[in-house]
Amino acid sequence: MVERQLLRFLEEDLGHGDLTTEGVFRGEFARAVILAKEEGILAGMPFCIKVFELLGAVKLLEAKDDGCSFSKGEVLLVLEGPADVLLKAERTALNLLERLSGVATQTNRFVKALEGTNIRLLDTRKTTPGLRYFEKYAVRVGGGTNHRFALYDMVLIKDNHKAIAGGLREAIRRVRERVSPVYRIEVEVESLKEVEEALSEGVDIIMLDNFTPELVREAVRLIGGKALVEVSGNISLDNIKNYAIEGVDFISAGAIIHSARFLDMSMKLFRI
Repeated sequence: MVERQLLRFLEEDLGHGDLTTEGVFRGEFARAVILAKEEGILAGMPFCIKVFELLGAVKLLEAKDDGCSFSKGEVLLVLEGPADVLLKAERTALNLLERLSGVATQTNRFVKALEGTNIRLLDTRKTTPGLRYFEKYAVRVGGGTNHRFALYDMVLIKDNHKAIAGGLREAIRRVRERVSPVYRIEVEVESLKEVEEALSEGVDIIMLDNFTPELVREAVRLIGGKALVEVSGNISLDNIKNYAIEGVDFISAGAIIHSARFLDMSMKLFRI
């Protein structure tokens, strides 16, 4: 699956060919050096290397490991091979490395904000189409935990499901009629009344959506360990510590992916 997706990324950039490189190339070999232009946490190196390998024979000389921290000016990757291969793969490889390192770095900042607690940081399905596998991988590299990967691996009853079913209880009842009990049921609640309804139905996880810290404390007391507790909704680095409340098991933050920026890197070629 990964290789197929990487080939699609290359096809998007190459199309029917790299006009500039094919016009300039005369069989030269080169050394490619990828440099960090700012500090961060590295993620995506195996995918970056694979992009080059998919276009031709390259020799790996040096590579930093995913999960390591790096500084501005540090060498992250050194390869040798046909100059046309290195040039054609450059942008796709850099895009992946910059994007995933950005996600890992952003995730790590959130994780550090929760140090000293037992709360796990979760991602969401707010991912870039086509990049979900890669972005969720980067979350793990940064120290976060993946929530459900997609719609098929867990039940999560949200506001629109409740609206269609006519309420939380009915939505839960309908799910239990059709969905195997091997799947955990999580419900998104918007009030303490819905917390009580969820408890009475014996769900596995209760997501407190857009609760204030004060309401989270009340909900945690009400739940009393009868279900796992997730806090979600507009979680940022500025407010996450306010929600690091005893009794909360998870905090989910879409911002670790959707608001992560590309880290700045560059690739330099040296003819050999």
